[in-house]
Amino acid sequence: MNELTHAEFEQTLRRAERAIIEWPTLALLFACHVAWVGACLLYSLAPWLAVPLLALAIALHSSLQHEAIHRHPTPSEGWNELLVSLPLGLLIPWRRYRETHLAHHVDSRITDPYDDPESFYIAAADHRRLPRAVRLLLAANATLAGRLLLGPAIAAARFLLTEARLGLRQRGAAAREWRKAWALHALGLVPVLGLVHFVFVMPFAAYFGAVYLGMALLALRGFAEHRWADAPEARTVIVERSRLGWLFLNNNLHFVHHSHPHLAWYALPAAYRARRAEWLAFNEGYVFTGYRAVLRAFALRAKEPVVHPVHAASPQERPAG
Repeated sequence: MNELTHAEFEQTLRRAERAIIEWPTLALLFACHVAWVGACLLYSLAPWLAVPLLALAIALHSSLQHEAIHRHPTPSEGWNELLVSLPLGLLIPWRRYRETHLAHHVDSRITDPYDDPESFYIAAADHRRLPRAVRLLLAANATLAGRLLLGPAIAAARFLLTEARLGLRQRGAAAREWRKAWALHALGLVPVLGLVHFVFVMPFAAYFGAVYLGMALLALRGFAEHRWADAPEARTVIVERSRLGWLFLNNNLHFVHHSHPHLAWYALPAAYRARRAEWLAFNEGYVFTGYRAVLRAFALRAKEPVVHPVHAASPQERPAG
């Protein structure tokens, strides 16, 4: 892989910082919604083709939502929300995704089962309290096969349970913001489900199946994204090449994204090539050549333990100092 010069890398960063409206991202947003409509319309003619195509559109929309969290395609939080908040994936309110994902970007907390909302680890104290059947499910979810087959259901259940507890616990302004996020999400579900049922005449079961498949595609990306390591820089992966890079908007180069979240998806490959040796040194060689390598290594074998190697208890239960 050829590396760019340091000057070329700096030029890439300056171009990204100067961009007011990112037209490639806007064009992709438009294409994604057209693809969603097209796949829904195709269902009456070829449901076997429509469902996987719809899953691709839903997964791409989630990737575009991720871009919007980091102020792409515009610097305006309000405009970005308007562009991506239609809940094609049904499950996660846009504002809840934004809040939890920005909390995840505190790199010093990555993988912490309490402070990182996107951690797949569980503290040992919590793991001991789980029923044996749940522990077995989580062990299966630590393999790539389990993450693809069971992961979407497990992720949905964990998210909804966490949100329910949060809704009961929060008070004041935080509670109002939480209720507003879910109310806006419910409002957005009306046109999505209304179009699916009344206009496209698509069974909800088929649409839910496409959502599940879309979540499985995203689970492939998320499976290797993070691991526990003493150095925060070594906790985030680089997957160098992937035919699914367009679907993940180059977030397979995940360490580059965490280092420069202001960079748009189309700038990440050049940024990686510019400093490839440095990136690999920074993240202590946590790298895969592609997702096939991840599949070969971890299809039926856990990549990480379910129990966090360091955080054995909640912050309240941890000893002082």
